[in-house]
Amino acid sequence: MPAGEDYYSKLNLTPFINAAGTYTYLTASTMPPQVREAVNRAALSPVNLIELQKAAGEYLAKRLHCEAALVSDGAASAVTLSTAACVTRGRDRAILNLPNDMADLPNEVLMQRAHRYDYDHAIRCCGVKIVEIETLEDYDRAFTPRTAMAHFFNAAQGGRVSREDWIRIAHKHGVPASNDAAADVPPTSHLWDYTNMGFDLVQFSGGKGLRGPQNSGLLLGRKDLVEAAALNNNPFGGTVGRGMKVSKEQIVGLVAAVDWFLDQDETAMRAEFQKRAELIAAAVQKIPSVKTQIFVPPVANNVPHLLITYDMKRLKLSASDVQTQLRQGTPSIELNPATGGDPGEGLPAGPNVIVVGVWMMLPGQDAIVARRLHEVLSKASAT
Repeated sequence: MPAGEDYYSKLNLTPFINAAGTYTYLTASTMPPQVREAVNRAALSPVNLIELQKAAGEYLAKRLHCEAALVSDGAASAVTLSTAACVTRGRDRAILNLPNDMADLPNEVLMQRAHRYDYDHAIRCCGVKIVEIETLEDYDRAFTPRTAMAHFFNAAQGGRVSREDWIRIAHKHGVPASNDAAADVPPTSHLWDYTNMGFDLVQFSGGKGLRGPQNSGLLLGRKDLVEAAALNNNPFGGTVGRGMKVSKEQIVGLVAAVDWFLDQDETAMRAEFQKRAELIAAAVQKIPSVKTQIFVPPVANNVPHLLITYDMKRLKLSASDVQTQLRQGTPSIELNPATGGDPGEGLPAGPNVIVVGVWMMLPGQDAIVARRLHEVLSKASAT
């Protein structure tokens, strides 16, 4: 048993089996033992935060084959700091004036209309406005002296301008190209693919596939821009990033998580996720009308997921009902939020579609999820 008092119990909270994935509102991933131990050790001793950020950034840049790196307060913070860096380029007065006084500063960020997303605010909070484009011709014409950054959403399901063209046209106009790849590891190679491709700034979550502290993020890219981002970050006062505080535990935890992640056998990890999905599929696929499919989303959360579909005329309950029953059962189980809903993040969905995320389960929890799904679906089949 873990040491220390059980504060979930003390606060009347019920932990659940994570059959969903690395979603923020479900507290994302769990940290491996090596990461937890590094966090605990860091908690015991103070250091200079600026020196720690600098040393951690240099270490991460070497490990991830890029010019520079910065540990941020999550991926959204990395997007904000990227925007601030491109607007201010390290100018002290500009840093202090964001977001209200944009006089003589570039204040436009280009995005494809299909790439607009829930995290636009992480860009707009720097005082900029987003200019939408659709075609390559639109994109080329949209650059003006007011353009600060060209931002790409890596997991977008649409968009007519490729990553390569996004970079090429931005660089033609002397503007940094940014890429939000928050949930896009694994595969491991994505940690350097996009900077090697030519993106000037790339953002990743530290608390998703990397399995670091939930409130950590990675900003990777061009040295001058990452340094400009750091000047907009904590612990400096009067900056747009002052409240996006990263602690010594977050920084050390993310460095440890990157070390842990790079040491993993990616093939073996995927084989384990496949095995879990197959175990759950075997438990339910003999129930009348139930069909199973193992599906790997193309970009974000690029690991095996189990899709369970069925004829709602034969099993008279919706996938959302299944989700509720598992959530309210003992132990509580959270299914992927695409269950019974609308397609999102590359996952199919529908009223009769159950989506099981297997990669954040602890050992043995796949068997529990398999049993509970069999119980719920079998009962529906019998009514």
